[in-house]
Amino acid sequence: MQRRPLGRSGLVVSEICMGTMTFGSQCDEPTSFAIMDRAFEAGIDFFDAAELYPVPPNAETVGVTEEIVGRWMKTKPRDQVLIASKITGPGHGWFRPPVRGGVTAIDRHQIIRCCDQSLRRLGTDYIDLYQTHWPDHFMRYEDTLGALTELKQAGKVRAIGCSNETSWGVMKSLWQAEKHGTMRYDTVQNNFSLINRRCENELAQVCRQEDVALLPYSPLGGGVLTGKYNDQNPPGGRFTGYLEKGEPRQQRMAQRFVNPRTIETTRRLKAIADDIGVSLTALAVAWSKQHDFVASTIIGATTIGQLNESLPAADLVLDQETLDRIDAIDVEIPNPMTEDGLRRL
Repeated sequence: MQRRPLGRSGLVVSEICMGTMTFGSQCDEPTSFAIMDRAFEAGIDFFDAAELYPVPPNAETVGVTEEIVGRWMKTKPRDQVLIASKITGPGHGWFRPPVRGGVTAIDRHQIIRCCDQSLRRLGTDYIDLYQTHWPDHFMRYEDTLGALTELKQAGKVRAIGCSNETSWGVMKSLWQAEKHGTMRYDTVQNNFSLINRRCENELAQVCRQEDVALLPYSPLGGGVLTGKYNDQNPPGGRFTGYLEKGEPRQQRMAQRFVNPRTIETTRRLKAIADDIGVSLTALAVAWSKQHDFVASTIIGATTIGQLNESLPAADLVLDQETLDRIDAIDVEIPNPMTEDGLRRL
């Protein structure tokens, strides 16, 4: 497992990160422990959580994922595990976050309070990477960054990052950090996959020119890029439930991922994966981590079997012919996901 730096933070992490958002919902604690043990054995030392997890979020389970991760961390040397977590930001009309009565402004009060609560649930005295889960464009960036800087000075966090942020937001934050002498965001965690390549445009340039590391999440397009939605909506699939029984917001979100364009893209990618003798899952994860502006690609799993499907990507490097074939699909079917949510910010 290769390792890469997180921006200018000085932290270096495995190029594959273990996502934990299903721990405590789709995964019970023993299964979650087994998945994290397998990931650690494979060389993954970077684990991503959030105060809002597990998903789908609700008031009864908020924080459960951090508690599970915290208990698992007790079985490993703390210095050998890098933990990322997040403070919940505004729902931006998608939903009302079920924390703090839905009042989720990213101000100093919330940041200090939420970090302390995450530290308690994780059972540790520091978080390696602390991130804003959604941006709060009603807050002054210098105020948010100032509070996060206080956490660094207190020894509670080592580096900071943002998630689901626009290119404008990243640049604005970097400018304010330089202007006011605060910490800077060293990472941005956004949706990035073979069915959502928007990060290759403006955000990639921001990351390259400003030494900000991208942490792609959903490299398998919510499971679409495994091929399991190619012929029918699979029983038990997250998007199957959203499409058939979800509320209107969940249905809209699912239709972004599961639509005729994403399914056709996946079918064509499957042919490429078959030709080079790898799984579609390994192809998708390998493609994500092969970008120069990516530090660590976040994978998810609800079973050991699912994790084992992703792990071969650690040693897989796609040659130029394969990359060209992948790009040809993107030319014919550009932006198969109808939108990525950021245009609403």
